[in-house]
Amino acid sequence: MAETLESLESRRERLYQVLAALGDFRRGTISVNYRKCGKPKCACAGREHPGHGPQYLWNATIGGGRARNLRLGPELDKVAQEVDTHRVFVRLCTDLVEVNEALCERRAVRAGGGGCAGVGSAEKRLRRRFARRRPAR
Repeated sequence: MAETLESLESRRERLYQVLAALGDFRRGTISVNYRKCGKPKCACAGREHPGHGPQYLWNATIGGGRARNLRLGPELDKVAQEVDTHRVFVRLCTDLVEVNEALCERRAVRAGGGGCAGVGSAEKRLRRRFARRRPAR
């Protein structure tokens, strides 16, 4: 069953309200690591010993290449909550985009917008934006 414009708009408004109330968040993951120190007489040198730990690390790749690492101690619970809130944020943004796309599909084209002239100007903008550069002769 297709939703009405009014129900989609109210759903979008609810999503905006939930987004506004989210609070602090950060992207990334928290990993749990056990590491062996390398000392031959340490207990962690045994085969069945998992190593020293657990050590909690927050990792995030920012800007496609720069990785941030942070060893977590007392702030573990705070950072874990912020990472979980980021997951909620991403899900809400996806839902918001889906609702907006549904609204765009259901809204009628505005009358008196210039007819083909409006389409022509959009077409010119898109041609300029995606035009391939031709080599100079």
